[in-house]
Amino acid sequence: MPAKKVQVEVRQGEAFKTECTAGKHMVVVDQPAAAGGTDEGPTPLDYQLISLGGCIAAVGRIIAHQRRLPIRGIRVSVEGELNTDRLLGKTAQDRAGFSSVRAVVEIDADLPREEKARLLSEIDDRCPISDNLRNPTPVTIVLAE
Repeated sequence: MPAKKVQVEVRQGEAFKTECTAGKHMVVVDQPAAAGGTDEGPTPLDYQLISLGGCIAAVGRIIAHQRRLPIRGIRVSVEGELNTDRLLGKTAQDRAGFSSVRAVVEIDADLPREEKARLLSEIDDRCPISDNLRNPTPVTIVLAE
């Protein structure tokens, strides 16, 4: 089975603003000013939803190229719901993460709705981010030496 290792580096100083490096790209993670951040970037929760939407669009484009489908564009709207009380330490009940995530996908192409639905099903099947959200993935968090 071919494997690809994906790695990012994350550095945070004394405030919430966090600089994240992925290859030659740098993005900022932050919190809104009302939550004590400087609002210089999306929150980690935003990035998780961005990752899902971006993956759906990218996999859709991969499939379109493979099949030579005339897709002009893909638009994805993603939303998630969570109870922030666990995140904020107010309770040990409920999950800290999203209780549900919903992605609405618009495929701009001259294809019948049924063909778009089959394409979306294949996109979902091949999308690593939706796979990771849907299935338990072992996560290990350890203290550096």
